[in-house]
Amino acid sequence: MIKKHIHKKLHIGLILFLFSFSGFAQKTVITIKQADNLRGFQENGIAMNDLTGNVILIHDSTTFYCDYAKLDKTNNMFRATGNIKAIMKDSVELFGKRIVYNGETKILEVFEDVQLVDDTMTLTTDYLIYNKLTKVGIYTTGGKIIDGKMELISKIGRLYTEIDEYYFQDSVVVTKEDYVIETDTLTYNSKTEMVTFNGPTTMTGENKFMFAHSGWSDTKNEITSLKHKALVRQETKILRGDSIYYNYKKDLGQVFTDGYMIDTEKEVIIQGDYLDYKYSNPDYAYAIDNTLAILYNEEDSLYLHADTLKIKFNEDDDAEFLYAYHQARFFKNDMQGACDSLVYAMSDSTIKMMEDPIVWSDENQLTSDSMLIFISNNQPDSLNLSGGAFIVSEDTLQCFNQISGREVMGYFIKKELRKINVNGNSETIYFVRDDETTDLLGINKAVASNMIIRLAEKKLKSITYIGDPEATLFPEKEVSRSERELKGFSWRIDERPKSKDDIYPIEKVRRPQQQSQEEESTEERSEEENN
Repeated sequence: MIKKHIHKKLHIGLILFLFSFSGFAQKTVITIKQADNLRGFQENGIAMNDLTGNVILIHDSTTFYCDYAKLDKTNNMFRATGNIKAIMKDSVELFGKRIVYNGETKILEVFEDVQLVDDTMTLTTDYLIYNKLTKVGIYTTGGKIIDGKMELISKIGRLYTEIDEYYFQDSVVVTKEDYVIETDTLTYNSKTEMVTFNGPTTMTGENKFMFAHSGWSDTKNEITSLKHKALVRQETKILRGDSIYYNYKKDLGQVFTDGYMIDTEKEVIIQGDYLDYKYSNPDYAYAIDNTLAILYNEEDSLYLHADTLKIKFNEDDDAEFLYAYHQARFFKNDMQGACDSLVYAMSDSTIKMMEDPIVWSDENQLTSDSMLIFISNNQPDSLNLSGGAFIVSEDTLQCFNQISGREVMGYFIKKELRKINVNGNSETIYFVRDDETTDLLGINKAVASNMIIRLAEKKLKSITYIGDPEATLFPEKEVSRSERELKGFSWRIDERPKSKDDIYPIEKVRRPQQQSQEEESTEERSEEENN
């Protein structure tokens, strides 16, 4: 159906092409300038001339050269063969083996080894129709254009030589020094070197690739605008979205609607309805609206959402930091978390959480003023809770084991929290139970300068108190409800993301101009600490 539609459009275009302005053309006579031999005769009552050897014919501002011509003086037309050459006033030259020219319509047909030369552009084909009046040429049997260092081939072509615009259909291939474009329909301007395309289109080059269903490309400046399922790949980075604006020379761009930025080397995916890839700032890429960052891994990926996601690149153009601003929430099978702002350092897989951070790991809830999580081999290795550190785990309904201190270091083995060092103002409340019956034996309350807590199979194994410890095991009845909670206790299980789809808040995300000074200071503070 597509082929029929194309051919139908082409047929209508040919009719319009053949008769455009022909009724308004000023009538002039084809004249003979030169021939080695000339023979006049009558054919069906029509005056004819046979011309052989170094034939030169002139019509208007066009000069025709050939070995043989048969001139129909009555109908003002001729047929010619052998070393065909036509030179037109507008710098267009035509070559071929046979030609049919009508001086009334000013339309010529050229056959076999056809060449059309227009300034720096050369077309080769087997058959060409050219209208001198409209300065439009059409080929339908396949053609190749060479313009400087660019080569273009297609089955169908229409050339508007006056405006240096060329239209191509069916199996279009454009080849330049460093890339190849393949598409179904393409328009090219030889002056501006602008390409416009429709239909599935690919551009392939060394370490780069693009795909879209429509768009345009400034081939001189290597700028492109892609529409409908657009994709751009530049070395290890991929941009994908409904539409993309991209500058290959400067390696910057914008992605609109359902945008993705993928760093295959760092194994990071950034999503958002708007992506700015180094467009506003050459050191950053950021995403807003329906954002999602994925630190992907075959075993367990981390999914992160915030109002704004931003990636900072270093001098080698490698992704260095991932920033998440406002309402940051993440999900990983073995760990979940939330805070206002978050920084992920890709060099050492460290996550820094700021402004009310909270993390859940197994039955444990961890909070502090700020938090550092160290990842190794895609698994939590250790974490640091600084300022108002608090760990809570639910024992049974309304019974919570608690640890608090100025600073806490936690260590993981095979994704399980196995050791906790509490430094400064250490306090614990622990519900002691019978190992076999799980009956409550008492409530242990302890205070010390520092503590070392060891766990096994997600249960307390031992506590070592360091520096003037005070520990008492109280019967349950002697500890009131308020005394069973350390200062700062808060059980926030309702905030825990249950899946990767549970990290999105209801509130609408912010636009980039809403970025606060606080975000900038967060970046500076984080970079100083990582240097």
